[in-house]
Amino acid sequence: MYRTVNDFLADWSRAAEGTRKVLESVTDDKLNQAIVEGHNTLGWLGWHITTSVSFFAKVAGLSVSSPGDKNQIPTRAKEISRAYSKVADELKKHVEENLTDESLLEEVQGLGQPIPRGALLRTLIDHQTHHRGQMTVLLRQAGLPVPGIMGPTKEMSASPRS
Repeated sequence: MYRTVNDFLADWSRAAEGTRKVLESVTDDKLNQAIVEGHNTLGWLGWHITTSVSFFAKVAGLSVSSPGDKNQIPTRAKEISRAYSKVADELKKHVEENLTDESLLEEVQGLGQPIPRGALLRTLIDHQTHHRGQMTVLLRQAGLPVPGIMGPTKEMSASPRS
Protein backbone atom coordinates (compact mmCIF):
# COMPACT_ATOMS: atom_id res chain seq x y z
CA MET A 1 0.00 0.00 0.00
CA TYR A 2 1.22 3.45 -0.86
CA ARG A 3 1.34 6.01 1.89
CA THR A 4 3.01 8.79 -0.11
CA VAL A 5 2.19 10.12 -3.54
CA ASN A 6 5.89 10.29 -4.40
CA ASP A 7 6.35 6.58 -3.67
CA PHE A 8 3.48 5.69 -5.99
CA LEU A 9 4.73 8.03 -8.72
CA ALA A 10 8.23 6.53 -8.58
CA ASP A 11 6.85 2.99 -8.87
CA TRP A 12 4.35 4.00 -11.56
CA SER A 13 7.09 5.61 -13.67
CA ARG A 14 9.16 2.41 -13.58
CA ALA A 15 6.17 0.12 -14.14
CA ALA A 16 4.79 2.20 -17.00
CA GLU A 17 8.17 2.32 -18.72
CA GLY A 18 8.47 -1.47 -18.50
CA THR A 19 4.99 -1.91 -19.91
CA ARG A 20 5.75 0.50 -22.74
CA LYS A 21 8.78 -1.59 -23.69
CA VAL A 22 6.74 -4.80 -23.76
CA LEU A 23 3.94 -3.22 -25.79
CA GLU A 24 6.45 -1.78 -28.27
CA SER A 25 7.83 -5.29 -28.87
CA VAL A 26 4.48 -6.55 -30.18
CA THR A 27 3.94 -6.59 -33.95
CA ASP A 28 0.67 -6.53 -35.87
CA ASP A 29 1.15 -10.06 -37.18
CA LYS A 30 1.58 -11.45 -33.64
CA LEU A 31 -1.39 -9.76 -31.93
CA ASN A 32 -3.25 -13.09 -31.99
CA GLN A 33 -0.41 -15.03 -30.36
CA ALA A 34 -1.72 -17.13 -27.46
CA ILE A 35 -0.05 -19.79 -25.33
CA VAL A 36 -2.61 -22.24 -26.76
CA GLU A 37 -5.81 -21.84 -28.75
CA GLY A 38 -8.56 -20.10 -26.81
CA HIS A 39 -6.30 -18.37 -24.28
CA ASN A 40 -5.52 -14.66 -23.95
CA THR A 41 -3.62 -13.20 -26.87
CA LEU A 42 -0.89 -10.57 -26.95
CA GLY A 43 -3.43 -8.11 -28.37
CA TRP A 44 -6.04 -8.86 -25.71
CA LEU A 45 -3.49 -8.63 -22.88
CA GLY A 46 -2.03 -5.36 -24.17
CA TRP A 47 -5.46 -3.81 -24.57
CA HIS A 48 -6.61 -5.13 -21.20
CA ILE A 49 -3.61 -3.52 -19.48
CA THR A 50 -4.30 -0.29 -21.37
CA THR A 51 -8.02 -0.06 -20.57
CA SER A 52 -7.49 -1.16 -16.97
CA VAL A 53 -5.59 2.02 -16.14
CA SER A 54 -8.68 4.20 -16.53
CA PHE A 55 -10.80 1.60 -14.68
CA PHE A 56 -8.53 1.66 -11.62
CA ALA A 57 -8.22 5.45 -11.84
CA LYS A 58 -12.00 5.84 -11.78
CA VAL A 59 -12.28 3.60 -8.71
CA ALA A 60 -9.57 5.74 -7.08
CA GLY A 61 -11.62 8.86 -7.79
CA LEU A 62 -9.51 10.16 -10.66
CA SER A 63 -10.91 11.28 -14.00
CA VAL A 64 -8.62 9.54 -16.48
CA SER A 65 -10.14 9.20 -19.93
CA SER A 66 -10.80 5.74 -21.31
CA PRO A 67 -8.58 4.82 -24.27
CA GLY A 68 -11.50 3.03 -25.92
CA ASP A 69 -13.94 0.16 -25.65
CA LYS A 70 -12.35 -2.68 -23.69
CA ASN A 71 -14.08 -5.18 -25.99
CA GLN A 72 -12.81 -3.63 -29.23
CA ILE A 73 -9.17 -4.70 -29.43
CA PRO A 74 -7.24 -2.59 -31.94
CA THR A 75 -5.80 -4.42 -34.93
CA ARG A 76 -2.57 -2.40 -34.91
CA ALA A 77 0.05 -2.95 -32.21
CA LYS A 78 1.17 0.69 -32.37
CA GLU A 79 -2.38 1.82 -31.59
CA ILE A 80 -2.28 -0.18 -28.36
CA SER A 81 1.16 1.09 -27.33
CA ARG A 82 0.26 4.72 -28.12
CA ALA A 83 -3.03 4.45 -26.20
CA TYR A 84 -1.19 2.94 -23.23
CA SER A 85 1.41 5.72 -23.19
CA LYS A 86 -1.32 8.35 -23.28
CA VAL A 87 -3.37 6.84 -20.46
CA ALA A 88 -0.28 6.09 -18.33
CA ASP A 89 0.90 9.69 -18.64
CA GLU A 90 -2.60 10.98 -17.90
CA LEU A 91 -2.80 8.87 -14.74
CA LYS A 92 0.53 10.26 -13.54
CA LYS A 93 -0.65 13.82 -14.16
CA HIS A 94 -3.95 13.28 -12.33
CA VAL A 95 -2.22 11.70 -9.33
CA GLU A 96 0.26 14.61 -9.15
CA GLU A 97 -2.53 17.19 -9.36
CA ASN A 98 -5.26 15.57 -7.27
CA LEU A 99 -3.90 13.23 -4.63
CA THR A 100 -2.15 13.92 -1.35
CA ASP A 101 -0.42 11.60 1.06
CA GLU A 102 -3.48 11.85 3.30
CA SER A 103 -5.87 10.92 0.47
CA LEU A 104 -3.99 7.66 -0.10
CA LEU A 105 -5.23 6.51 3.31
CA GLU A 106 -8.88 7.26 2.50
CA GLU A 107 -11.06 4.30 1.66
CA VAL A 108 -12.76 4.09 -1.71
CA GLN A 109 -15.48 1.66 -2.72
CA GLY A 110 -13.85 -0.69 -5.14
CA LEU A 111 -13.15 -4.24 -6.07
CA GLY A 112 -16.16 -5.42 -4.08
CA GLN A 113 -15.27 -3.79 -0.77
CA PRO A 114 -13.84 -0.66 0.81
CA ILE A 115 -10.10 -0.35 0.14
CA PRO A 116 -7.58 2.38 0.96
CA ARG A 117 -6.78 4.39 -2.16
CA GLY A 118 -3.05 3.63 -1.69
CA ALA A 119 -3.79 -0.12 -1.66
CA LEU A 120 -5.89 0.19 -4.79
CA LEU A 121 -3.00 1.91 -6.58
CA ARG A 122 -0.70 -0.93 -5.49
CA THR A 123 -3.22 -3.38 -6.95
CA LEU A 124 -3.15 -1.45 -10.25
CA ILE A 125 0.61 -1.92 -10.53
CA ASP A 126 0.42 -5.57 -9.44
CA HIS A 127 -2.31 -6.24 -12.00
CA GLN A 128 -0.26 -4.63 -14.75
CA THR A 129 2.89 -6.53 -13.76
CA HIS A 130 1.01 -9.84 -13.75
CA HIS A 131 -0.29 -9.38 -17.30
CA ARG A 132 3.00 -7.91 -18.52
CA GLY A 133 4.70 -11.12 -17.38
CA GLN A 134 2.20 -13.15 -19.38
CA MET A 135 3.02 -11.00 -22.39
CA THR A 136 6.76 -11.62 -22.10
CA VAL A 137 6.16 -15.37 -22.33
CA LEU A 138 4.04 -14.85 -25.43
CA LEU A 139 6.65 -12.55 -26.96
CA ARG A 140 9.26 -15.27 -26.63
CA GLN A 141 6.85 -17.90 -27.95
CA ALA A 142 6.13 -15.66 -30.95
CA GLY A 143 9.84 -15.20 -31.67
CA LEU A 144 9.73 -11.49 -30.85
CA PRO A 145 12.35 -9.64 -28.79
CA VAL A 146 11.76 -9.70 -25.04
CA PRO A 147 12.86 -6.43 -23.44
CA GLY A 148 14.73 -6.42 -20.17
CA ILE A 149 12.37 -4.95 -17.61
CA MET A 150 13.83 -5.90 -14.24
CA GLY A 151 17.23 -6.88 -15.54
CA PRO A 152 18.65 -8.38 -18.70
CA THR A 153 16.83 -11.17 -20.51
CA LYS A 154 18.58 -14.42 -21.36
CA GLU A 155 19.25 -13.09 -24.87
CA MET A 156 20.70 -9.86 -23.52
CA SER A 157 23.08 -11.61 -21.15
CA ALA A 158 24.18 -14.36 -23.52
CA SER A 159 27.84 -13.99 -24.39
CA PRO A 160 28.98 -14.69 -27.94
CA ARG A 161 30.60 -18.08 -28.33
CA SER A 162 33.87 -18.49 -30.17
